[in-house]
Amino acid sequence: MQRKFVWIVVIAAALWLTWPARFEAGYSETLASLGLPAPRPGAGPSIEEPPLQRLFESPQAFRAEDLEIRLRAEFQVAARILSRRDYRGDNWASLAPIDLALGWGPMSDPEVLEQIEISQRGRFYFWRVDQFPIPRAQIEQSSANMHLIPGSPELFERLKTVEASDRILLRGFLVDIDRDDGYYWRTSTRRTDTGNGACELLLVTDFEPL
Repeated sequence: MQRKFVWIVVIAAALWLTWPARFEAGYSETLASLGLPAPRPGAGPSIEEPPLQRLFESPQAFRAEDLEIRLRAEFQVAARILSRRDYRGDNWASLAPIDLALGWGPMSDPEVLEQIEISQRGRFYFWRVDQFPIPRAQIEQSSANMHLIPGSPELFERLKTVEASDRILLRGFLVDIDRDDGYYWRTSTRRTDTGNGACELLLVTDFEPL
């Protein structure tokens, strides 16, 4: 009997470790009900241009379940998707389940991208070259890893369809997040930074393919 119980525990543990976590945006329904301000109307940037950003002098704060969300800047980016990574079960997966590595300007050029090896893991975006097809600074300043917070369940469903090489336009807000358990997440508001803290945390309020 005891041996049987041990085997049940072992099997249950194995199933728990191997069972795939759900791919979901658990906060998206709450975010859709917040009445967030609409981004300013306009065509948005072209894929040849850097993102458009307007910093708020006094960031607005919103409450969403156990989160405080502060809008740091209005943000629009037209870009080619360099890589996509989905997250299930990490500390922020239910808020930002999709990371996109995005490139604009020279980093949206397929001939340039053929010479750059791109990958994502651990909420970071990595690139590698044998020879630089463009200056290093252009690679770093014309691409970014963005953590996407779907602003509604409908947006989440649409974002799930995008893949590497797609051209897209994203509109929304760069945000800082504080969670009631003490965890926090901060967005970058610069395109010139690299490394830890250089990713944009983007609350997506509109999305369209290009």
